[in-house]
Amino acid sequence: MLERLEDLEARYTELEQQLADPEVIADHRRVQELAQERSDLETVVSLYREYRAAAKQLEEARVLMREGDDDMRDLAHEEVEELSEQVARLDQEMKLALLPKDPKDDRNVLVEIRAGAGGDEAGIFASDLFGMYQRYAERVGWKTEVTNTSANEAGGYREIVFEIRGRGAYSRLKFESGVHRVQRVPQTEAQGRIHTSTATVAVMPEVDEVDVDINWNDVRIDIFHSGGAGGQNVNKVATAVRMTHNPTGIVVTCQDERSQAKNRAKAEAQLRAKLYTLEREAQDAEVSALRKSQVGSGDRAEKIRTYNYPQDRITDHRIGLTIHGIPKVMDGDLDALIDAVASEDQARLLATTA
Repeated sequence: MLERLEDLEARYTELEQQLADPEVIADHRRVQELAQERSDLETVVSLYREYRAAAKQLEEARVLMREGDDDMRDLAHEEVEELSEQVARLDQEMKLALLPKDPKDDRNVLVEIRAGAGGDEAGIFASDLFGMYQRYAERVGWKTEVTNTSANEAGGYREIVFEIRGRGAYSRLKFESGVHRVQRVPQTEAQGRIHTSTATVAVMPEVDEVDVDINWNDVRIDIFHSGGAGGQNVNKVATAVRMTHNPTGIVVTCQDERSQAKNRAKAEAQLRAKLYTLEREAQDAEVSALRKSQVGSGDRAEKIRTYNYPQDRITDHRIGLTIHGIPKVMDGDLDALIDAVASEDQARLLATTA
């Protein structure tokens, strides 16, 4: 690992020298490429330099422990303990920084929430999950934009599709895919009995045209009037767009914009994201060892979390974590859950690369 870190530091120094070269500075595109590569290396190189300095200080303190007088040995002993902890911490951080990074981690995401088992209560729960992610996005400074909705009679959603735009959105939300289960007394239950409902969440990274090649001869596009509450809310011009990908049967719909062009662009983005996710899942399925090393497969059929309202308890079934404070979580305070799953995933990756 240290040899690799030395190579990375040498490359980082080389990049700094190139970025100071007048000929390179004159090429704007080249500057952007080199600056991005330097930015990608900055964290791990900084950790390595800090580690190397701490390791040197630790060795000097150990020499002093062996050769100094009594007073110096006592001071050196304390310093050895502190520096040993620091070196161990930096060693772990460097290993994490060297783990292969998902190239999609910095992407925006497309989130699809669908009501599952539980009737109207499942739709209400789907609405609650949407609010949870929307408020989480607000907390971290990301923007949320709804692409398509299908409401139920109880005020919830049969389905809602929305974008979350912000750097690192996929890296934070990718583990949210799967079945979310709620146990509570529903608003629709007159007898006050605890009811179990589910909603499925799919989190897909935003993809570019180069990521997915769509044969448009395989896609059926339908234009229709979007639904509304009547009166001025009904769009008199057909602007809603539905795309059906015949080979896979994937159907996407966008009707929340008043412009057909905007709905079409959003529908295409949805289709690309779904096709990319389908292709990625097929590739993952071929590498069963990798699948087993991950925290959850992201499969919609996999139950990942239970929200038990009577006991104010949330359980993440993938890592056996239980926390309390449902109101805070539903208000967007998701970091504890996300960090725990991400840390477990990192630990498993470290174990497989050790």
